[in-house]
Amino acid sequence: MQKLLTRVQTANTLLCVGLDPTGDDATVARRLHEVITETAPYAAAFKPNLAFFLSRENGVALLQEIVRSIPADIPVILDGKFGDIANTAEQYARFAYDIVGADGVTVNPYMGDDTIRPFARPGKMVFSLAKTSNKPQHGLQDAAMTRGGSISDWAARLARLVDEEMPESTIGLVVGATEPATVSKLRAACPEQWFLVPGIGVQGGDLSATLRAGLRQDGSGLLINSSRGIWQAKDAGAAAREIKEQINEFRSVTSPAHA
Repeated sequence: MQKLLTRVQTANTLLCVGLDPTGDDATVARRLHEVITETAPYAAAFKPNLAFFLSRENGVALLQEIVRSIPADIPVILDGKFGDIANTAEQYARFAYDIVGADGVTVNPYMGDDTIRPFARPGKMVFSLAKTSNKPQHGLQDAAMTRGGSISDWAARLARLVDEEMPESTIGLVVGATEPATVSKLRAACPEQWFLVPGIGVQGGDLSATLRAGLRQDGSGLLINSSRGIWQAKDAGAAAREIKEQINEFRSVTSPAHA
């Protein structure tokens, strides 16, 4: 986690650059290097999406190459939404950390804390799905629980509990930007945890509302992810710089620490 905290402070950024590469293999390899080079000055983290690499014949090798090409001071969050338990989850953790070289992962906590703990290595970051940015026709996250609240509320509390029990690692939440009210509710429930926030841009998330709802009092605690908005831009660096500046403008308005 210290790697992320240092990067956020030194680069003054909360932007997470998502790497969801589309196109033929030759074009993708070239474009990935371009995007990383152009956006690195503005990135607090990079988030390669595992599915977009595994769908390619030599995808794991490409993923390893790309992770090695990212500047060493910028953390890499492998977006695999891993969701298995026990020894299986341990193998996924070995893949993410020892084979790929990631600094963090995303996990699906549907089967409970057993899906989170194997990834909670010292110094690593785990972002557990709480309320995602998609709009399913038949979803689970908003289902009410007899004990009160929704499944997404319990997922957030579970991540907070594991984070408190395993202080050598950092357990944060994935919280979509498409419902700022939910961001606010989860921030109230988890005041100190980091949120990885997809859904800005193409998915329609409101950046200003999300920042108002989710920023901590210290002006941090959110990683605002942009994937397609940067990947599809003619100038990835300019797109990343614009998003970073927009984030920081709202941070100065909404955060007392940056007033």
